[in-house]
Amino acid sequence: MSNIELLLIVLGMFIVTYGIRVTLFVGANRAEMPEWLDKALKFVPISVLTAIIAPMALTNDQGLAVSLMNPWFVGALAALITGLVFKRQLLTICIGVVVFFLMKMVTGN
Repeated sequence: MSNIELLLIVLGMFIVTYGIRVTLFVGANRAEMPEWLDKALKFVPISVLTAIIAPMALTNDQGLAVSLMNPWFVGALAALITGLVFKRQLLTICIGVVVFFLMKMVTGN
């Protein structure tokens, strides 16, 4: 494949991707969502994040790993408690990450 062909392929992918997004964004201003859908969509980010983190925090290669020796579980638990108490996203993330790495150092996992 020559450089010209590669450039044309990348340019074509850009045009298709950009075209779809522009079309959707331009039409989005005219569309009105029902209030119930707007409220429901606010829960999407937290649901996706939970779906990504929960399997890592609760399982390992052997199966269910709900233990205080599991750094993923302890970090997630610390983040959960911090989030519930302080309701500050950056603090919650920082506490969860720090506790996770401290547990990794302590347990050697």
